[in-house]
Formats: sequence, structure tokens, C-alpha cells
Amino acid sequence: MLKEKIGKYRWQICALLFFATTINYLDRQVLSLTWKDEIVPEFHWTDSDYGNITSIFSLVYAFSMLFAGKFVDWIDTKKGFSIAIFIWSVGALLHAYCGIATSGVLNGTWLVSFTTAREHLRTVTDVAKVVNISVGFFLVARIVLAIGEAGNFPAAIKTTAEFFPKKDRGFATSVFNSGATIGAMLAPISIPFIAEALGWEMTFIIIGALGFLWIFFWQAMYRKPHLHPKVTKEELTYILQDDDHTLGAEEKAKNSAKKLPLLQAFKYKQTWAFAVGKFMTDGVWWFFLFWMPAYLKDVYGLSGTQAAPYLTVLYAITMLSLIGGWLPSYFIAKKQMNPYNGRMFAMLIFAFFPLLSLLAQPSGNISVWLPVIIIGIAGAAHQSWSANIFSTVSDMFPKYAIGTITGIGGMAGGIGSYIINKGSGKLFDYAQETNMVFLGFTGKSAGYFIIFSICAVAYLIAWVVMKWLVPKYKLVEI
Repeated sequence: MLKEKIGKYRWQICALLFFATTINYLDRQVLSLTWKDEIVPEFHWTDSDYGNITSIFSLVYAFSMLFAGKFVDWIDTKKGFSIAIFIWSVGALLHAYCGIATSGVLNGTWLVSFTTAREHLRTVTDVAKVVNISVGFFLVARIVLAIGEAGNFPAAIKTTAEFFPKKDRGFATSVFNSGATIGAMLAPISIPFIAEALGWEMTFIIIGALGFLWIFFWQAMYRKPHLHPKVTKEELTYILQDDDHTLGAEEKAKNSAKKLPLLQAFKYKQTWAFAVGKFMTDGVWWFFLFWMPAYLKDVYGLSGTQAAPYLTVLYAITMLSLIGGWLPSYFIAKKQMNPYNGRMFAMLIFAFFPLLSLLAQPSGNISVWLPVIIIGIAGAAHQSWSANIFSTVSDMFPKYAIGTITGIGGMAGGIGSYIINKGSGKLFDYAQETNMVFLGFTGKSAGYFIIFSICAVAYLIAWVVMKWLVPKYKLVEI
């Protein structure tokens, strides 16, 4: 009865964050699910070309995150989120026209259909020129996508801090963060089939259009909790239970108007702990996201449509990450831990599961399902880790600084992702060209085993460094 009286509008806002994150990851996945089967025959890319595109995306995303968080804090949540998703939706649509643009540069004719451009490019004999021009255009589209997508998590984390008390933020974050898993899961059962039926260009257009639809609902449904007519007085009291109610209205207004200067944010160990945790682990998830379709193609010979059930199961397993939001809440509520200690203890548990990635490549000799299941478990551990590392920011920093700190951590995570994507592309090409041997594996299989091994230990290293930097819970006073 009490929960009914409190009201539940905050969960409708959480649902909007979930759908935004789902669309975010669908847009991000289109390229990884089409490049091997659809784009390589047209543009003749190597793994290094794809690695360059994904790594530059990661790098731009990284530095955009630094300013996206600050931008969201400055312009505020409603406008900031709308602008971010508008930009990334435009970026998604731009991908569709890279073939026409490449064909236009080569033959001087720009007003052609997707089919005509595709047919022309497949007859061009100067392969190097096609590669260079097409990679350039895709980089432009990818950069626009990265700039927009950088705003998603700073805005979502800030919204969560606005609508949920600290004890519920981990679970709320895991709910909206599960949109990444749902997006990744929906992608392989839709994108390859759209591409096969309508052409790869239409996948970017159809998926990209979803963002514009989301903006309509966001504009209609979002208001600050204390200004929202659908947030009851009881629900507002519940949301604001962590606030210092001894402060007067004037002091609260001053606090809400405060801003954290970017350079000042780097003075705090809590900032560096969050940044290190993101740097060490974000690249693991992005590797799983960007390279798993290529892994199933290169190692097991599966096309996009053939790989669809395997990828769907892989990302479905990552839905176990909802436990990641519940577990720290259990430690906080039942074991009376403070929020930081409860999250860190949960994150230590999650950090052990990626060690299973060491078995992914060896187990593939038995069945392709075994590495799929193992990587799915590692992905679930990452998403559980991710939900809680985001919540450590709202545990330790005041609300007005959350976007800025989240942006700094996102930048660090993007740099880590740049390194692993760039390195993976180079490593896989080298492994194939030299027929490299590593611990009994040959060629690209050896390359994947090396990357899986790096992914396996990243979380434990990150946890140790974070705990060393911030051994005890301490609220930052700015």
C-alpha cells in the first residue's frame, strides 16, 4: 500500500532512459553487423580499416564525453538529452549515404540511388581509392554519431540522480543500462535481415529514425521532479530523502546553481577512481559489441544471419546484469553497508566473472555455443559493474557535479576503447598475414585469444586501483 501512495512516475522516466539507451546501442551496432557481409564486398575494407573506424569513434566519443557531461550540467537535462539524441540520430542517418558519396567522388555523379552507387563501386578497379574515400566518409558519419552518443550516459545518470534516492540509484541505473543489452540483443535479429532484404543503407535509416521518435516522448514527459504535475508530494519526499532538509530555500537555490569547474574536478581522488575504472573496463564491452559478429565470421565462418541466434543468446545472457543493481541494494539495506562500500563489494564479485573469458577460445573447439555463453556471462558481469560504477559518482559527488564527473569517466572509458579497437584490428590483420601462433592457436584465433585474455583480467586490476585511490566512503565537499 505504501508504494502505491508514494507514486511511481520516476519509473516512467527510468523507462525513457531505458529506451534511449536501447536506441543508442542499436545505432552503434549497425556497422558491426553489416561490415563483413555487406560493406566489405563494396568497399574492400580490412580488419585494420574497420579497427581504425571503430577506434576513432571511441576516441571522439571519449573526448566528447568530457564536454558532454559539462554541457548537460550547463544546459540542464531536458535540453541536453534532446540535443544529444538529435545529433546522434543525424549521424546514424549519414552512414547510409556514404556509398553514394564515395561513388560521387569517383565518377562525379551524386544524385543516384543506393543500388546504382553500390553497383558502380563494385566495378571500380582502383581498390585503394575506394577504401580511402569510403573510410573517410564513414569516419565523418561515425564522428557525428560519437559526439551525440556521448551525451546519453551523463544525461541519464543525472536524470537518475534527480528522480531516485541513493539507495535506489544502483537498481535504476541497472534498469536503464539494460537497454544496452536489449539494444545489442535486438540488433542481430533485425539488422542483418533488414540489410539482406533492403540493403545495408536502409538499416541505418530505419534504426536512426527511432531517435527522433524518442525526442517527442522525452519533451512531453520530462520535468524536474519538484515541478512535475505527475510526481505526487509523497513521491517527491521519497525522491528527496537524501537531501539536507535543514537548509533553507535560499541555500538550496544556491546549491542548485553551483557548477563544478572542469579542471577542479581532477583534484579529487574520487574522480580518478571513477576514471580508472572506466578506462580499464569500457573497452571490454565495446570489443564484445563491435567485434563479436566478426569473431563468429572469422573463426567459425558464420554469416550475419547465421550468427543471429548466437549473438541473440549472447546478449540475452547479459540481461543477468539486472542482478547487478539488486546486489548492492541488498548489501546497503540488509547488511547496513554505506552506499560506496556496498557497491564496491558487489563490484569485486562481478570482477571475478570475466576471468571465464580465458576459456572462451579453447572451449570453441568443443562447440561454438560455449564461447558464446562464456562471453555472455562476461558481458553480464560488465553491465553489472557498469551500473554500479556509474552510481558511485552520485554516491560521492553533489548532483550539480554528476554530469561533469560522468563525462570525465566516459572520456577515460572511450580512450580505453580506442586502444582495444585500434589494437584489435592491427593484431587480427597481423595474425592472419603471418599465421601467428599463440598458446596452440593459429592466425586470427590466436589474436582473439590474446584479446580475450586482456579482457579477463581488466576488472580485477581496475577494482584494486579504485580501492587504493578511495579506500573508504567520503562525500566530496566542493
